[in-house]
Amino acid sequence: MGCAPSIHVSESRAVYRGGKEAEDAPGPAAPLPPRGPRLPHGPKTSTSPGSRGASLAESESRGGSDKTVAVADVQFGPMKFQTDQLQVLLVFTKEDNQCRGFCRACEKAGFKCTVTKEPQAVLACFLAKQHDIIIIDHRNPRQLDADALCRSIRSSKSSENTVIIGVVRRADREESSVMALIAAGFTRRYVENPSLMACYNELLQLEHGEVRSQLKLRACNSIFTALEKSQEAIEIISEDHIIQYANPAFETTMGYESGELIGKELAEVPINEKKSDLLDTINSYVRMGKEWQGIYYAQNGDNVQQNVKIIPVVGQGGKIRHYVSIIRVCSGSNKAEKITECVQSDTHTDNQSGKQRDKRKSSLDIRAGGARASEGASQRRHSSMARIHSMTIEAPITKVINIISAAQENSPMPVIEALDRVLEILRTTELYSPQFGAKDDDPHASDLVGGLMSDGLRRLSGNEYVLSTKSLQQVPSSLSVPASLHDVPSRIARAMDKDECWDFNIFELEAVTHKRPLIYLGLKIFARFGICEFLNCSETTLRSWLQIIEANYHSSNPYHNSTHSADVLHATAYFLCRDRIKQSLDPVDEAAALIAATIHDVDHPGRTNSFLCNAGSELAILYNDTAVLESHHAALAFQLSTRHEQCNIFRNMQRNDYRTLRQAVIDMVLATEMTKHFEHVNKFVNSVTKPLAALEENKETDQEQEAINTMLRTPENRTLIKRMLIKCADVSNPCRPREQCIEWAARISEEYFSQTDEEKRQDLPVVMPVFDRHTCSIPKSQISFIDYFITGMFDAWDAFVDLPELLLHLDGNFKYWKDLDERKLRSLRPPAESE
Repeated sequence: MGCAPSIHVSESRAVYRGGKEAEDAPGPAAPLPPRGPRLPHGPKTSTSPGSRGASLAESESRGGSDKTVAVADVQFGPMKFQTDQLQVLLVFTKEDNQCRGFCRACEKAGFKCTVTKEPQAVLACFLAKQHDIIIIDHRNPRQLDADALCRSIRSSKSSENTVIIGVVRRADREESSVMALIAAGFTRRYVENPSLMACYNELLQLEHGEVRSQLKLRACNSIFTALEKSQEAIEIISEDHIIQYANPAFETTMGYESGELIGKELAEVPINEKKSDLLDTINSYVRMGKEWQGIYYAQNGDNVQQNVKIIPVVGQGGKIRHYVSIIRVCSGSNKAEKITECVQSDTHTDNQSGKQRDKRKSSLDIRAGGARASEGASQRRHSSMARIHSMTIEAPITKVINIISAAQENSPMPVIEALDRVLEILRTTELYSPQFGAKDDDPHASDLVGGLMSDGLRRLSGNEYVLSTKSLQQVPSSLSVPASLHDVPSRIARAMDKDECWDFNIFELEAVTHKRPLIYLGLKIFARFGICEFLNCSETTLRSWLQIIEANYHSSNPYHNSTHSADVLHATAYFLCRDRIKQSLDPVDEAAALIAATIHDVDHPGRTNSFLCNAGSELAILYNDTAVLESHHAALAFQLSTRHEQCNIFRNMQRNDYRTLRQAVIDMVLATEMTKHFEHVNKFVNSVTKPLAALEENKETDQEQEAINTMLRTPENRTLIKRMLIKCADVSNPCRPREQCIEWAARISEEYFSQTDEEKRQDLPVVMPVFDRHTCSIPKSQISFIDYFITGMFDAWDAFVDLPELLLHLDGNFKYWKDLDERKLRSLRPPAESE
């Protein structure tokens, strides 16, 4: 079972046949074409014709009659190889029941069996066939010196991976020690038992035990060949810091003679000054069984940069048993700095390392002056990298990771593995964004997720989309607007009678105000919350501000117009009146929420962020394809507000108060951007609703109530609450009464249809292909939107605020869309209602 001298090694599977063919050929019978070149076996052993007892007893095969033997693959770590049919050599001076028992067992197991009766022919037979198992009769020392025969076989290098069994007599008295057999080279003993099943079971145990282990050890030769020929410096160290292996590349790189390192402790090996910060980082990884890879920068008469990888190898008992160090010198020198001493280093190692220095480590190959000068810039970069590695930046997430890492050190393996998974998650960039993909059979969901939760991909098509928006509107002078709430026409006042109820109909107000509902509803809601008093501005200034904001909403947009803004303002005011929100937010938060709702979509072009990025719009370029519209809404609103004194509602605020309010408004507007939808929702659930539920479960005293109030009013949680509030207000359409829900669905669908039409006209990527006005199923699109974005968010919001009326509408509307979809209808209403 040899192999050609190649790093790539493969074992052949061979098919052996019994009977006359086997008797004629002591070596393996004609094998199947091998997977790789093979060295020839030893010389053919002749058989004495005519006599079974002569010289070598017929070398007969008892492996079955002309049948192929199925051989299982053997897995050895990541390596897989195929085994040859096992060969068994029986050494018995006479063919007794025990010999015949093993012969029949070999036939039953499908092994190739050879019997020899002459001790002097055993070694030649073994060298010719390279048997996997040799069974020697140890019962008759006078007829066969089994110990001497075993030693002669073991003296050959070929027997290194051979299993040798000694058959001994059944003991009549106290059993003797097996040490004599082991000393002679036997692997194990077999107490005589000629029973077929006893012999068969013994062979099976050998096959799956010792023989398979030896096969794996045999495969190690190829692995060591690869290591020996590798150009990378490789070293293997035990858990006790003993150097067990170093390949020639490592010895050459480190300047040692062949074999000089083997068996030494790390403390005995000369090392350079340690960089404690980097080594502590490496130790924190490898102590937990995690691989460390990075750059180690040494200064030792010259600058040597090394790519280093240190890999802990977990062995028996789930403990780290070895460390493998791989070093590659980057600077072109043939010397490298050894850093494996850092692994689980202790004080003794540190002290010893400073005392013992090898002069070989104090210098490196001298390069020409010109070459050295040309590497000056590279060395400066390496030095900078070294300083970066030594930095300790204590960000909160770093502290969390360090705490978890420390907790792993003395934890059981299941806990370590679970915490490893936690650390992997914490190191991702999107901690709160779910990793999901819409189902292949739900293109509506796929398009909604892709269209709303990404900024799109730039496409260099030459077509640049210029916002088809009108020039920014100044304060209109000719429009008829009320001087104050007392001057509002009666029909408009009646349309706003129920503005404090959730079922308030914004479309009635839109109709009576000729598509200018925002200024009227804004005046009433801002007055109800005392916003003018908080901002220290007049009602006239507020009216002018609402007027210019509404003028910069596009009435031509089916959905993103001032009616949508007024609707979101109404929902925001409704939420602010809930007890839980009153308990959590301050007046500045209320003012920020109402202002953010008013401005959150100002100057919206009726196109998604993805569209603007794909089209290369000026806004997308200005905001680097990130939260393009939301950034524009917030920036423009403050530009419009501060451009003219007559509409600057912030002009009388103290500087610090204004900055606080401004930051809160901007944060809420940016929260309406859908790419971070799940991040905001999950942060709210994990930081607010879950802790609140735990506190309320045990709420029995005033102390617990105070803890709840404190938790709700932390700056961080107030920010999360405000984000969730405006997000729910922004997409509350499915929670509105049925007719309003249907109208909003019609409007958003028309806006998406229009975008798809324009994408096709301009040869831009179609962001949401299902929103084709000729093929789209509006019920399916609503079902997908509710499933993916609405249900989970409003469940969390209801758990916090208590909004049973909204969830009742949501459930009813979902069933409505579901019914239309089950009837294969793609329209807003059933046919009867359409008529």
